[in-house]
Amino acid sequence: MAKEITSRSEDYSQWYLDIVNKAGLACNSKVRGCPVIKPYGFAIWEKIKADLDRRFKETGHVNAYFPLLIPKSFLSREAAHVEGFAKECAVVTHHRLMNAPDGNGVVVDPAAKLEEELIIRPTSETIIWDTYRDWIQSYRDLPLLINQWANVLRWEMRTRPFLRTAEFLWQEGHTAHATRAEAEEEALKMVHVYADFVQDMMAIPLYIGEKTANERFAGADNTYTIEALMQDGKALQSGTSHFLGQNFAKAFDVKFLNQNNKEELVWATSWGVSTRLMGALIMMHSDDEGLVLPPKLAPTQVVIIPVPKPNEEINNVVDEIIKELRSKGVSVKYDMDKKKRPGFKFAQYEMEGVPVRLAIGKRDLANGVIEVARRDTKEKKSVDLEGIADYVVQLLEDIQINLFDRAKKFRNDNTHKVDSWEEFFDVVSNGGFAYAHWDGTKETELKIKELTKATTRCIPLKPLPQFEDDGEGKCILTGKHSSQRILFARAY
Repeated sequence: MAKEITSRSEDYSQWYLDIVNKAGLACNSKVRGCPVIKPYGFAIWEKIKADLDRRFKETGHVNAYFPLLIPKSFLSREAAHVEGFAKECAVVTHHRLMNAPDGNGVVVDPAAKLEEELIIRPTSETIIWDTYRDWIQSYRDLPLLINQWANVLRWEMRTRPFLRTAEFLWQEGHTAHATRAEAEEEALKMVHVYADFVQDMMAIPLYIGEKTANERFAGADNTYTIEALMQDGKALQSGTSHFLGQNFAKAFDVKFLNQNNKEELVWATSWGVSTRLMGALIMMHSDDEGLVLPPKLAPTQVVIIPVPKPNEEINNVVDEIIKELRSKGVSVKYDMDKKKRPGFKFAQYEMEGVPVRLAIGKRDLANGVIEVARRDTKEKKSVDLEGIADYVVQLLEDIQINLFDRAKKFRNDNTHKVDSWEEFFDVVSNGGFAYAHWDGTKETELKIKELTKATTRCIPLKPLPQFEDDGEGKCILTGKHSSQRILFARAY
């Protein structure tokens, strides 16, 4: 197998693209920015989706589905929302094609122009809140806790598989509440649901915080975010949860009768994560040999390879191993393909990031052992066949923990508390989080971005535990008063 990929240190961007391609995660289509997610990539997304869906339902949410197409007039009802998405919208203007007059291909039928143009959803707040107006009449209808799994389209000019694409898959939660406090509690709860998932399942350490006013979701009163640090020192916003106040309720006239029979506007949240998580997964753990997957999200957790090829004696032993592993909830594959040599298979599954590889041959059987290789550290050792299933189960847990601990150490080592402009510039230029004071103004925030390409990533909900909290200070650019430190970084 030709598995060579570009080194991370040589060209990080190409390294990423090589892994997406050679690990069989996605490929380009004829539509720019709309990649094909291949079966192996989609299998990982299905595991992400299944676990998140379980967490949503455990917190009282239910799934629904709303239209792909949104009347253009809906977007104009919430000024900040339309301003935030207008440049990314794809517009449907006609509903029919016809043969070209010259007989060469097809053209839009001018008689089929829509009375009102339709937007392919970049997000669904508007169509959902227009629907909620009919669903919500009384306090008895609240809270309304809805999630949908869907695709959206944002006409991105510069695209990269999973990280930034025109069409992408995601979930978007949209909830309605009787009180401000209830909605704010929901927005905060859901960002922690995301954080628990990403840290537990994806083995990615995070900083959790609020976005500055300038970085909030279009139409939100407050946005919470989870921020991760990739291996090239750039931050990745991995999920957001928004307190929308009553902005969309006002725009779409969504009111309810309270317990005193008085009419009030509804309070709202929205929250979402997307296939961008796939990009985070690739960039967080992978190496120059290919993809590295945390066991909890690996479609195949264990692969067994006969050396040099399968035979009845090996097959009988492997069948028992498979049966025992599956009884313990482990996903396992036995590669019996006789057309490929063991070395080719080793390289293939290393590229695909399978956490554990077992190899067994005639000599191993005679000695009552099996070779065990772990993907994260590339360590190999011979292990007794007796008790191998229990050994593998524990090894998978160890790999999951090791990946998280390794990533956390990298993040902590590359998060720096800075007190001067020179320190700040050095940190963000070389990659990493700068934990710095800022005067709180949009003007300073934009100036910092102009000078360094670094943006405010979040205002941490809690002081960072690795640093002593020093409270108030002075802005690293202007020297003006700052109430607390926040995180800056260059980002995807």
